[in-house]
Amino acid sequence: MRLNGKDIDPGKRQVMTIINVTEDSFYDGSRTFTLDDICRRAAAAVEQGASIFDVGGYSSRPGAADVPMEEEWRRVERGLTAVRRIAGDIPVSVDTFRSEVVRRAVESFGGIIINDISAGEFDPRIVDVAAEYDVPYIAMHMRGTPRTMQSMTDYAGGVVDDVCAYFEARCAFLRGRGVRSILLDPGFGFAKDVRQNYELLAGLHRICAMGYPVVAGLSRKSMIYRVTGGTPADALAGTSALNWEALRQGASILRVHDTREAADLVKIFSVYGDFLPSRG
Repeated sequence: MRLNGKDIDPGKRQVMTIINVTEDSFYDGSRTFTLDDICRRAAAAVEQGASIFDVGGYSSRPGAADVPMEEEWRRVERGLTAVRRIAGDIPVSVDTFRSEVVRRAVESFGGIIINDISAGEFDPRIVDVAAEYDVPYIAMHMRGTPRTMQSMTDYAGGVVDDVCAYFEARCAFLRGRGVRSILLDPGFGFAKDVRQNYELLAGLHRICAMGYPVVAGLSRKSMIYRVTGGTPADALAGTSALNWEALRQGASILRVHDTREAADLVKIFSVYGDFLPSRG
């Protein structure tokens, strides 16, 4: 992948730090709404080992309320301003499904990575914008919308088979529209119940074998604390356990709230992984 004329090695394991410029994200410890708060979080993440920032102004938690486009852009603009100020050389993704937000972000801040929870289904124009600016595109699997997705968990063919089939079709569509750099996010927690999330994690190697870098977004999600008890605030240990398994299955990028823990995990796995048999 290339971004702003620089190579991003998709084979190198990366830590993507979440920058939520929202007031209602599911994990309140990640909410950073003012410019100063965002700058502090970004600076800490750089020191702790972040290699990508993921800026989002639209909460996609189950049941989340709609955010008007202009308000989303104001939030994203604030987040991008802060992270560029703190670490202008670190790649940044924008967590949005709106083509206009992407267009404004690229025109105002240069190349970004698009992180689209709908894989282009909510606003199909976002795919053309990705191709126009030749920026990397993360396509995530989900069904329905944040308000309806948890009622859409029936996978007749099994969740892994269905997600693989979805990505095969979607990647063919994206390539056909001129998107050259594609990453896949299996969408843990999006239109999957607890058992389906673990089934998907156990079969993640099949998605990794499709030939695209895979983003694992497991951080502090309900699939952890519904098993262990507690709330998202209690789910760091479980997050680390699942992130390790995602790396073992072949994931390239860990999308996380807790940078230091994930960066340490990647360092340790980089040694241990040399001793694992290939899944090829």
